[in-house]
Amino acid sequence: MNKSCNLNIFLNLTKRHLIVFFRSKITVLYTLIVPVIVLIIYILFLRELEISSVRTILQDLEIHANDSLYKLIEGVVDSRMLSGICAVTSVTVSIQTNYIFVRDKDRGINRDFISSPVNGPVLIASYFIANFIITFLINFIFVLVCFAYLGINGEFALGLGDILTILAVLIFSVVSATLMTTFICSFMNKESSLTSIIAIFSTAIGFLIGAYMPMSMLPSFVQNICMFLPPTHACGLFRYAFLLQPFDNLKDYVLDPANGIKVGQDLVSALENNFGFNYNFFNLTITPTYMALIIIVFIVIFAILNIIVGNNITKVNGSKLKKFVRKKH
Repeated sequence: MNKSCNLNIFLNLTKRHLIVFFRSKITVLYTLIVPVIVLIIYILFLRELEISSVRTILQDLEIHANDSLYKLIEGVVDSRMLSGICAVTSVTVSIQTNYIFVRDKDRGINRDFISSPVNGPVLIASYFIANFIITFLINFIFVLVCFAYLGINGEFALGLGDILTILAVLIFSVVSATLMTTFICSFMNKESSLTSIIAIFSTAIGFLIGAYMPMSMLPSFVQNICMFLPPTHACGLFRYAFLLQPFDNLKDYVLDPANGIKVGQDLVSALENNFGFNYNFFNLTITPTYMALIIIVFIVIFAILNIIVGNNITKVNGSKLKKFVRKKH
């Protein structure tokens, strides 16, 4: 089979997977609404808690904040939480999208693919690309929602460079999440098993990668374990992209002598401990540059693992396969 034919098959299979996903309005709605629900929970419950922690720091330092300082602080707090939700969403959407090939295995749909002259790697690649496209589109929509939220609150401080950085991090995050979740879900043969995995990931991933609370609040051994998760570093990169400018604006304000904050440097140090975007791994500081390199390493590792276990993605399950093989021979 020539390359042109393989390309056409790949494009048609990818199109088929996309149609299967977007044809299910309930699935699309559920996938879109999960990050929005997390955002609403943050706005209604967690936001005030985060801001209260900063008020405690201000009280300890005996700083009387005015409206301008509070607005800058709210911008930092909101940007930090939104960046974490973006990192979580890249994983939860990707793992939900894997239901396409898990359902194909569970229902024996991929038997038709096996019986046709479809190259196995072409089929696997089509599942991966479809997952990437869906995950990227939904995450891109959510990033726009985050921008809108910051704009409505008068906290949008991102420049063009920051926006491009966020989009680059989004691509990195989605690629690594897609490879990781595809590998995990390749061992799932039943839709019911995938549902359980989705529930576990959706509940735990935000806490494990430091999306909902500073990583420093976790026990040191848990922090070290979490450093081996690609979404942890994606979360750090999102945090860097979202927080760099708002945090610089806050530092410029509190360190400006004209604003009369005598302990401005102490406030900056305290906020960096709470909202900083560097990680500690076995007492080593992991900066955003190293986070990007670590994600690249994870991408390579999971790409190799997916090649090794690729047959798990396309295999036909159960006795029906045996009957099919006997008939074929």
